[in-house]
Amino acid sequence: MRKNLPRRWACLILGGALLMPYMMAGALVAGLTAGRQGEFLLPLQVGLYAAVLPVVAVTGLFLPVRGLEVSAAQGLLGARVETPPREARRSWQERRRTAAWFTLHLAVGGVVSGFTLAIVPFTAYTLALPFFGGPTPVLGVGVRPGWPALAWTLSGIVALVALVLMVAGAGALLTRLAPVLLGPTPGERLAAAEERARVLAGRNRLARELHDSVGHALSVVTLQAAAAGRVLDRDRETARTALDAIERSARAALEDLDHALGVLRAGDPPGGPGAPAGRATLDDLDTLIAASGAPVEREVGDVSGVPAPVSREAYRIVQEALTNAIKHGRSPVRLAVAVRDGCLRLEVANRTAAPARAAGPRGGRGLEGMRERVRLLNGDLDAGPAEGEGPAEGEGPAEGEGWWRVSARLPLRSAP
Repeated sequence: MRKNLPRRWACLILGGALLMPYMMAGALVAGLTAGRQGEFLLPLQVGLYAAVLPVVAVTGLFLPVRGLEVSAAQGLLGARVETPPREARRSWQERRRTAAWFTLHLAVGGVVSGFTLAIVPFTAYTLALPFFGGPTPVLGVGVRPGWPALAWTLSGIVALVALVLMVAGAGALLTRLAPVLLGPTPGERLAAAEERARVLAGRNRLARELHDSVGHALSVVTLQAAAAGRVLDRDRETARTALDAIERSARAALEDLDHALGVLRAGDPPGGPGAPAGRATLDDLDTLIAASGAPVEREVGDVSGVPAPVSREAYRIVQEALTNAIKHGRSPVRLAVAVRDGCLRLEVANRTAAPARAAGPRGGRGLEGMRERVRLLNGDLDAGPAEGEGPAEGEGPAEGEGWWRVSARLPLRSAP
């Protein structure tokens, strides 16, 4: 309280200083209305004070005083006011709150400033009364040296103490009300929460894109490099094919990474217009399969009518499923893509070395990312061991093997 009292006192004096132009204009209007010049140096009049407060409230609705008042509340009052977000247009809810605070600040500050200007000189004058040699007028009363002077001195000290208590109480009141009236309104908090949710969603999307693209490329590079190393001396053609797959995968991942970093350097918020929303589509499946270097048996129907957003997400789902098949399964990988009953149906299946019930990708965020993509499109995803026969008709798993299958259904149009 002691440390904050001088600064809070200064904040109240600031409110009184901001009130002075209103008081002077009110005195001028009152003087002109009465047919005589305004008397600007008269003591504060209660009627004039009450008359200008509605004008203060109206100006608080339209003047951009919120930033000034927030700075004063934080720096002088010591109030913990959450900095409100900047908005292109001020809401009426925010205007009303700012006007209420502005009126309260100036009203209380005007009273405190008036008493400060009156009591502080009065106390100083009464403290000097005992030292005067003769009778001294105080408020129209002649005060003689001795006990009468000491009584007036005591009254001056009491008035000063009362002023300090009034300042402390007024400062505490404003400090308590500042976060309520100057902080973000419910509408601003909702807008800020929506903005944070949008940014987080964009970051999650960017993370998924980089995980799918770079993770797929690293898996292909690792496996193909190992394969090339094993056959380099005896089968140069196979090694050259593996190295070519490594080059294509690394180049594609580097392009996606450069694009994502370019978006971040440009300051575009994640998920904004420039964010990498998955540029590749189902039309690029041949390139994806060729870059993987894995034997893939595919049945791809006509996907020309698939909407671009669905096609981009479907490509990423196939990419992630193919990555998991290469990392955790055995060749060949079977891929089926078709449009049936207004839905895009995807299926990626591969043999697994372990029994089907225990096989499949462990750890990582690949399966979770696929589920998020499917959920965003109001589709269904089924990933796990396939019961019974494998994807090819009449062909079951060999002894000691199982099938791992990822099956997705993506509606081509959003449900009304």
